[in-house]
Amino acid sequence: MPSHVFADRTAEPPERGTVDALITRTRRLRGDVDAVRPDGASTEDDPQGRWQRALCDLALHHLDDLGAHLGQLKEGLPQQAADELARELAEYEADGAVGTGSLLSRVGSAEWNLLTDEVSWSDELYRILGRDPCCGPMSLDELPSVVFAEDQPLLTAMVTDCLVDGRPIDGEFRLVLPDGRVRTVHMMGEPVLDGDGCTASMWAVLRDVSELRRSQRAVRETHDWLQRQQHMEQTERRLAAEMHEAVLPRRSTFPAGGRASLDVAAHCVPSPSGALVGGDWYDTLQLPGGETVLSVGELTGHGVSAASSMAMLLGGLRGMAVAGIRPGPLMTHLNQLLDTSAQPALGSAVCCAYTPRTRTLSWAQAGHPAPLLFRNGTGRALVAPDGVLLGATGGAVYEQAEVALQPGDLLVLHTGGLTRTSAASEPDADRLTALAARFARAVDAQECVRAIVEEFGEQEHEGDACVIVARVIA
Repeated sequence: MPSHVFADRTAEPPERGTVDALITRTRRLRGDVDAVRPDGASTEDDPQGRWQRALCDLALHHLDDLGAHLGQLKEGLPQQAADELARELAEYEADGAVGTGSLLSRVGSAEWNLLTDEVSWSDELYRILGRDPCCGPMSLDELPSVVFAEDQPLLTAMVTDCLVDGRPIDGEFRLVLPDGRVRTVHMMGEPVLDGDGCTASMWAVLRDVSELRRSQRAVRETHDWLQRQQHMEQTERRLAAEMHEAVLPRRSTFPAGGRASLDVAAHCVPSPSGALVGGDWYDTLQLPGGETVLSVGELTGHGVSAASSMAMLLGGLRGMAVAGIRPGPLMTHLNQLLDTSAQPALGSAVCCAYTPRTRTLSWAQAGHPAPLLFRNGTGRALVAPDGVLLGATGGAVYEQAEVALQPGDLLVLHTGGLTRTSAASEPDADRLTALAARFARAVDAQECVRAIVEEFGEQEHEGDACVIVARVIA
């Protein structure tokens, strides 16, 4: 069996044109991968970007190794390539870093002759191990002295299995260089037998895979980190969704029986992606005196924080409504509640109180789309009283408006996300008013809600959206 001391040089190269073509294609592919590699600064706060960057780094190292091995297949080295290799090796020795294109210096070879105790190393192996050629090569007994203590049993077992049992060597271990730096080396080798079948020598090829392992570790760590982040986000979305469902009214229509002054139906339209659980709410509340309170609103932000703020605000609204506070003063108190909250946020809302005895609707709003009134087959937005966003400023005062309703009138209250799509920054209520004819033909409020969901449910609206439909019965 021939010696493998110079395993990093080919004795019989293939046809030049074929290898050159492969090298050109490899370089072109490497350039393409490098071109799509995300920039480190732009992905610092982006876990998905860091994951992609680590994958590109790993791919680049593989392509560098492929290019180096193809280069070793070429017949000799032209002078220009030899000069370039010498420069790269000088940089390698100067700063201890392995740069792009210097991977020819990462593969070395050795042979240990058991009969003569002669040891032969290639020049590259001295560089990999950081050993001065003047000190000569190491024997098999000396080699473990530069290996990490934890990895020494592995190296000893591989060498013993090779010399005693004739098993090939294929394993990795870490080296400690004289300057304290650590390198990971992949060692492959076989025993060389004499004419009697006894082990005469052992050869091995050692490859510096430090950069490759660092890239793989970076990929693994970013992958694990990304999975943890995704798990945390999924948990937060689930908690926010459960809190959202727990707070909103369980009945989408009321009352269940008996004489009623309003036919009410409500619905929450989830975001198309299902990923954004926000602070949108609707509420329908019948007071002991016979009044009905209707409200919708939304808070900035998403997740548990927005859902908990929504729960706090809705709880305050219900309590004040039961206490008999009218919509205008109620909005003032909600603003104070949100302004002093430990979780700062902005919100919009509209609150209506319907008195069946006089068919009067009293309402107030805080930076929210006005309710739509449908009568005799046409729809229009009510003229909104003054009111700023909740939480925008302390001490804000909210006006209250009153509207006389008639039997058969239909009110639609909704959050802004229903009519505001990702392509438009401002809500567009025209599509809602265009449903006036369908509302006029509907037999009840629930059928009107279904018409709205059919119209807006599949569009790319922003986040969740809530809608309430109330029809005056008597």
